[in-house]
Amino acid sequence: MAVYTEVSDEALTAFLADYDLGGLVAFRGIAEGVENSNYSLRTGAGDFILTLYEKRVDPNDLPWFLGLMEHLARRGIVCPLPVHARDGAALRTLCGRRAAITTFLPGVWPRRVRPEHCAPLGDALAALHLAGTGYGPTRRNALGPDDWPALLAHSRPRADDVQTGLAAELDAALAHILAHWPGGLPTGHIHADLFPDNVFFLNSKLSGLIDFYFAATDILAFDIAICINAWCFEADMSLNVTKARALLHAYGARRPLSAAERAALPVLCQGAAIRFLLTRLFDWLHKPAGALVTPKDPREFLRRLRFHLAAPDEHAYGL
Repeated sequence: MAVYTEVSDEALTAFLADYDLGGLVAFRGIAEGVENSNYSLRTGAGDFILTLYEKRVDPNDLPWFLGLMEHLARRGIVCPLPVHARDGAALRTLCGRRAAITTFLPGVWPRRVRPEHCAPLGDALAALHLAGTGYGPTRRNALGPDDWPALLAHSRPRADDVQTGLAAELDAALAHILAHWPGGLPTGHIHADLFPDNVFFLNSKLSGLIDFYFAATDILAFDIAICINAWCFEADMSLNVTKARALLHAYGARRPLSAAERAALPVLCQGAAIRFLLTRLFDWLHKPAGALVTPKDPREFLRRLRFHLAAPDEHAYGL
């Protein structure tokens, strides 16, 4: 989450006039995250999240995202629900951006990931994948392997300003990953961005999943690889195998992994690492002037990528 587009009190009051949510009580920008503009919103009806969708989100994809969230909620996944205006629309326009209000989920995301967070995460991820079955529309992953070369091209000229030799290292890593990218693995709807700040806990129990605006139809085990990258590395960028094992075993207890999925885990983790490295590198080098957002250091994922490239097989992750 972040704030790129400022919203005035007057604009928001006019926007809320189309909803049955009561009057505006308070709102403030949420600086965490990197993609859309998000505000914590309180009205006479309670607490909500207001999201303005920025340039990286294709407006044509927004009905798919909101429909997926409603589908998952009907199947027991605790996630934000779009709030519909009086005319039935969940999407409107605010300050020149497509915008939506969603319900607020109580809970706190773990600032410091502990092993006991990882089993509930794995179980919730498997439940999400199973619940997504039956949602007919599909969405191509706009940040999947086919898109990584172009993403690297945007940052290559200045990549060495971040770290000497980075451009050449990324070129070699990406060539390796694309040459070994697996085919034929089970696919479905994935979250694709299930970092700790998108998972809430309440009273030590996982209480909800948020921010589905990277969700796509892709390899299910790629979502696991994203979570390993996001949850299972320590501050020194070493893999905590205890965390990875807890995540994988809990996932597999609900949705068992095939032998092919297990074997593909190292290259899927490589792909997940380079995907977030490339988007962070782009954001680091192209921060919009005046945006209330803190770019994240891409080098954190370079260290993860190096680990995955050296991993001999799935046993490196505790399987």
